[in-house]
Amino acid sequence: MPAAKLHSAKIKLVCAEFQSKAYDAISEVLTEKEMAVLKRGRNATGNNIPKHAEAAEYRRATAVECLFGYLYLLGNMDRIAELFAAAMQGVNIDEIIGN
Repeated sequence: MPAAKLHSAKIKLVCAEFQSKAYDAISEVLTEKEMAVLKRGRNATGNNIPKHAEAAEYRRATAVECLFGYLYLLGNMDRIAELFAAAMQGVNIDEIIGN
């Protein structure tokens, strides 16, 4: 696959819009502690919201990143893989890469 096409596909998966949708997908399967980390990340203050994202969408995306970072620091790679699979549930990769 050409590098430009791969880059375009990557952008679609790491944007605030996609991560905000992942928030909904994974919030149903979180433990109480994971949900607390997710909410704390969502409620973190910050005034640097990009122009291409809505404030709520950006905060939810930040929450997902916080949760994955928390799990990474704990060394819980199996749980990261489970949540990533839940976030990717129903995503058509062929549609994202344009095949």
